Amino acid sequence: MKAPPTFVGLPVIPPNDPSLNAASPTPRAIRQTLEARSQPEGAGATVRRSIGTPRLRHLTPFLLLDHATISPGAGFPDHPHRGQETITYILSGAVDHEDFAGNRGTIYAGDLQFMTAGRGIVHAEMPHEDGTGRGNEGMQLWVDLPRELKETEPRYRDLRASEIPRVTADEGRVGVKVISGRSYGVDSVRELAYTPVWLLDVTIQAGGRFRQALPAGWNAFAYTLEGTTTFGTGATRQEVARYHNAVFEQKGDQVLAHVPADAKEAARFLLVAGMPLDQPVVQYGPFVLNDASGVRQAIMDYQSFQNGFERAEGWQSEIGRAMV
Repeated sequence: MKAPPTFVGLPVIPPNDPSLNAASPTPRAIRQTLEARSQPEGAGATVRRSIGTPRLRHLTPFLLLDHATISPGAGFPDHPHRGQETITYILSGAVDHEDFAGNRGTIYAGDLQFMTAGRGIVHAEMPHEDGTGRGNEGMQLWVDLPRELKETEPRYRDLRASEIPRVTADEGRVGVKVISGRSYGVDSVRELAYTPVWLLDVTIQAGGRFRQALPAGWNAFAYTLEGTTTFGTGATRQEVARYHNAVFEQKGDQVLAHVPADAKEAARFLLVAGMPLDQPVVQYGPFVLNDASGVRQAIMDYQSFQNGFERAEGWQSEIGRAMV
């Protein structure tokens, strides 16, 4: 059996980071809020996209954020990637995946898959049919790869819900799934994404207050899944409703959030931060390179089954056959 490729990612928790060790941390202000509006995607799927739109094309290292709903019979049949990573988080239901290298499996509610496309992958992502006819809901985040890792071999890391540390704070009114990074002194598992990314699933009950330090200078946003969250931005406060993305300023050490004591429901959001990459982004669909010539080469390689796409010739996924 072929050994998995060596993990060459950077530290997800930067040592001696000034914001993580600040004696008097300052809150980050919100730079922009945008509603994630529904649009069709794939074959019969619906997504709410907030990053990767004309309103927010990129937020280095982030390329795209989709909140997807996939009904039975819909999905994302065989398609290629090069030059980026995808992080898929299943909120409800389950999703099957399969690629041209023979990798296949299923991730269920609460599970994640970290996929590094690197030099090239062709795969399919389809709802797992359990006979109930229920739909599936999940998040997918595309993360850019550093220039020196664009040609790395493809890699998968499935993260099961049972592996994710959880922490409670503020007398039980705050709960955090520490998917990647650190929260309230609890560290996530390591060796997930090559590009350093923090990903926290935060729930705040009425009257709860949440405080989260983030690495200095990293780009960060909060995507609201449930309820309304009030973010403290220093001198002011800002309410952010469900299905909105709040993009924070780079300046500051921490994110502050709370839910008023008289709120009718809890709030839930994904807090995401990533190390900016100082490099140009040229994207054509699923190909993300640093210049136009790299994109043209990716298209040529995919069409001619070379330089990472050799196994695409004649390959068709089993799970995607129903869509053909």
